[in-house]
Amino acid sequence: MQKADRREIALKRAQELKGKIRDYIEAKAKIPKGLEMQSRFEENKRKLLKILNAAEDNWNDWHWQLKNMIKDVDVLSQFIELDEEDKRIFKKLSSLYRWAVSPYYASLMDAKDPFDPIRLMGLPSAAELVYDIGEMDPMREEYTNPAGCITRRYPDRLIINVTNRCANFCRFCQRRRNIGQMDRNQPKSVIQESIEYIKQNPEIRDVLITGGDALLLEDHELEWIISQVRAIPHVEIIRIGTRSLVTLPMRITPQLCKMLKKYHPIYVNTHFNHPKEVTEDAKRAAEMLADSGIPIGNQMVLLNGVNNDKHVVMCLNHELLKIRIKPYYIFHPKQVRGTMHFQCSIDEGMEIMEYLRGNTSGLAIPTYIVNAPGGLGKTPILPTYLISRGPGYVVLRTWEGEIVKCRNLPSKDIKTIIKESKQQGQSKGIAG
Repeated sequence: MQKADRREIALKRAQELKGKIRDYIEAKAKIPKGLEMQSRFEENKRKLLKILNAAEDNWNDWHWQLKNMIKDVDVLSQFIELDEEDKRIFKKLSSLYRWAVSPYYASLMDAKDPFDPIRLMGLPSAAELVYDIGEMDPMREEYTNPAGCITRRYPDRLIINVTNRCANFCRFCQRRRNIGQMDRNQPKSVIQESIEYIKQNPEIRDVLITGGDALLLEDHELEWIISQVRAIPHVEIIRIGTRSLVTLPMRITPQLCKMLKKYHPIYVNTHFNHPKEVTEDAKRAAEMLADSGIPIGNQMVLLNGVNNDKHVVMCLNHELLKIRIKPYYIFHPKQVRGTMHFQCSIDEGMEIMEYLRGNTSGLAIPTYIVNAPGGLGKTPILPTYLISRGPGYVVLRTWEGEIVKCRNLPSKDIKTIIKESKQQGQSKGIAG
């Protein structure tokens, strides 16, 4: 085949590939993206500063943000359009499921649109009262707590839940039973008991410090925990679970990064659910961590009305990679009481995974996880690409739906292969 003919085939194939992603290109233009909405967020910030009688300098102080979390519906209604029925629902829900939102996260909300994805995730709705089914602890964490504030579900790793504090009480939270009506960090004695348990179990090599939001501890409080865990010889990896990059990005300070760098390897797991959350402030926070040598992975939760759309998820993952965050997991929503309006079908999750494969790079493809009921752990769910198998072959389905047959040869001991190859080479005069 001539070079010109090969080029013609390549150009035809390139045109086919361009057509396959045209639907995403068109949809992407309509998806709100935080990095393109800075002027609107700035306008919202000015309104909120006026309502809260504060100055620009206050806004970038994470302590001020926490001290001024919006948790009164009358204050909220000065910024978000709420009718009297909305206000009644908010007040009724307050006694059941606590709500509060940082001024920063409120500034990402569309004041006029009740179905804005940030509002759906951050503010209560009547659905929490009507869809009041599910369980408070579907993961059975109370039965996986061998000591202190530990959750242990796997052989070589565990969680230390150090606080119930958050900069936004997400309406889909799996641990809303722990939120209560008051902020509280775990007592030092309980954390110490957790650390002693890790010391006594040498198979534990990976420790996740979370909550709540672990970064809502003061630097010295967090450093004490990290330093104690890092001093355990068999602990290889320390991870921190936080949504601060999304709801309180000013928490990521040079002082925090300098402290964390002392205890490498440190990883951060964060939690963006929509492209609108990927803002200039979030970008600045993520880059500070990345520049400090801290890899960041994102754990998205599949949420009805927020991101149960293949184009929204692909856009989110691209926006995350732009700020050096790796899409890590898509979690199927857990069946927590008061959150069931966010439930999606596994079919929707599978459709998203099917769409991502081939239409974007592997970097932008997380693992889709369904947590087995009763706290039985993460179960990865994938579309079926292996169709059938036989002696020496398998039949596969490609990302485009083509059915292909591939050789599937059993492995042979590499030492034997090299030895026999030398012998055959010598007999044929190839080697030796």
